[in-house]
Amino acid sequence: MIVLALDTCLAACAVAVSRNDALIGWTVEPMIRGHQERLAPMVADLMAARGVAFDAIDRIAVTVGPGSFTGLRVGLAFAKGLALALGRPCVGVGTLEALAASLDVGGPVAVVVDAGRGQVYLQLFEGGMAISGPDVLPSDLAVSRVAEVFPSGELVLGGPGAHLLSSALRRATIADIATPDPRAIARLGARAPLVAPRPLYLRPPDAKAKAA
Repeated sequence: MIVLALDTCLAACAVAVSRNDALIGWTVEPMIRGHQERLAPMVADLMAARGVAFDAIDRIAVTVGPGSFTGLRVGLAFAKGLALALGRPCVGVGTLEALAASLDVGGPVAVVVDAGRGQVYLQLFEGGMAISGPDVLPSDLAVSRVAEVFPSGELVLGGPGAHLLSSALRRATIADIATPDPRAIARLGARAPLVAPRPLYLRPPDAKAKAA
């Protein structure tokens, strides 16, 4: 199975292609904005460089959030459009799940992403499996949640928001990974159920429509 994996949810634009879990190629460009302009050229360049035809793709995997509202919509729109054009399935991968898979840790893991406004996106894992759903919480409640589930305090605290909880979880090992590894997204996407991806919004967008 050939999987094209895409991520635009956080501070990077990332693309990977795998065949039967063996990586064919991947590329990542750190960016806060500009995903819409860079995603299609990055995909085309990677496919051409690795000699993979678009009609050889078996499925497309894309991160669905939580993350940047604009970024995740860019990735989803591109993935769905390409899937429609190719007549191939498109599947979604959670951003926090992808970050956990990128860490490749077998023990307790708390993945944290800065959600702004004093909040974080949080999901807990153990043995490589999710033991909670993704959530958005004030930082102090996130600390309490982690301490409640992992009372020993011995865990890996990973993700671009790990530093926000690290001072309160002093026994945790910090893995300050900024974005998911697209290779991990490809692995997860190869096993994901064939369900059409939908954006994972855990709270309303910061931008508000102006009153008429």
